Amino acid sequence: MIYLDNAATTLRKPPQVIDAVARAMGSFGNSARGTHEGALTASRTIYDTRCKLAALFGCKRPDHVAFTCNSTEALNIAISGLLAPGDHVLSTDLEHNSVLRPLYRQMERGVQADFLPADRQGRINYADFDRLLRPETKAVVCTAGSNLTGNLLDLQRIGDFCAAHGLLFLVDASQTAGVFPIDMQRMHISVLCFTGHKSLMGPQGTGGLCVAPGVEIRPWCVGGTGVQTFLEKQPMQYPTRLEAGTRNGHGVAGLLAAVQFIRRTGLETIRAHELALARRFYEGVRTVPGVTVYGDFSTWERAPVVSLNIGDYESSEAADELAETYDIATRAGAHCAPRMHRALGTEEQGAVRFSFGFYNTEQETDAAIRAVQELAAT
Repeated sequence: MIYLDNAATTLRKPPQVIDAVARAMGSFGNSARGTHEGALTASRTIYDTRCKLAALFGCKRPDHVAFTCNSTEALNIAISGLLAPGDHVLSTDLEHNSVLRPLYRQMERGVQADFLPADRQGRINYADFDRLLRPETKAVVCTAGSNLTGNLLDLQRIGDFCAAHGLLFLVDASQTAGVFPIDMQRMHISVLCFTGHKSLMGPQGTGGLCVAPGVEIRPWCVGGTGVQTFLEKQPMQYPTRLEAGTRNGHGVAGLLAAVQFIRRTGLETIRAHELALARRFYEGVRTVPGVTVYGDFSTWERAPVVSLNIGDYESSEAADELAETYDIATRAGAHCAPRMHRALGTEEQGAVRFSFGFYNTEQETDAAIRAVQELAAT
C-alpha cells in the first residue's frame, strides 16, 4: 500500500518507537503510584519526555507539559479551562472541529466568538484581527496549519498581536508539530496543543499541552493523581492539575523515542523531504484537465498536504478508486473542517487529501500522480 494519509496519522513509525512501546509494556508500572522499580521507570520516562518536548517547543518549564490522549483532549482542556461567560474569542475558518466544537459549546455557555473568514484559497486577512478585536476579547484560538489545504498561519504575527493586546494565544499544532519549528516564548504562545500520532511519528493515544508560566487552566478532569490524596479538590500544581488518572506510560515511551528520532534527524531534514514530495505531486497534478487543487501554493512554507477533486467524482468515490485500483490510501470527505470547506466551496463534493510523510518516496509520489492522471482521463 502507498500510504498518503499522514495528516490523519503516520502509519510508518521509526522502528525505535515500536521497540520503545514494546519494552515499556514489559517493564512499566504506574507512574507516581509507588517507589518500586516499575513505577520509577515509568516516572523517569514520562519526566524525560516532558523535558524533551519542552525543549522542542520552546516551553519554559517541563513541568508545564501535561499529557493527554490527543490534541482534541488538550484543546478541550485549554478552551474550557481558560474561558468564562462574557469572554470574547477570535478564531479562524481554518479550524478543525477539535477547536470549533469546544468553542461552540462555550458559546452556548455565554462566551462570544468571531471567526476570521477565509477566501477561496483558504487564506485569512490578518487585518481582520484588529477589525474584530473587542474590549472583552480574551484569547485567540487557532490552528498552526490547515489539515485540509496545508496553508499555514503566521504564528509569530498572531503572537505579536496577542502580546500587544494582552491576549491569551492558544495554538492547535496538530499538523505542524515535528515538522515546523515552534518556539512558545518567541511566538508568545500561551498554550500549545499537540498530538503524538501525526507528524511527531509517535503512537496513537498520546498528545498534550504545553502551558506558559502564569497561565492558569482550570482542571477539566479530576480524580486520582498519586499525590495529595486527602485534598478534596484536584491539586493545583502543574502538571498534576491537568493529569487525573493513569498516564499512558507505554505510549509516552514511544513518543519519547519519536522525539529523539526527530531531534537526531533534524526538523529541517524532515520538512525538506516531506515538502519536496508534496511539491512534486502538486506539480504533477495541478495542470491535469479536470483536476482542481485547493489552497495557496504561492509559497512552499506550508504543510505537506495537497487536496483536490477530480472532475465530478464524489471525493469518497475517487478515494475508493484510488484504494481499490491503485492501492493508494488517502482521506476523502469533509476532514472535520466544515468552515474551511464552506470557504472553498466544497461542501457537497468534499475533497481528496494527499498528505506526505517522512517515510514516503518519490516512486510512491509518482505512482499517485499517474493514478490521478488516469482517473481524470476516464
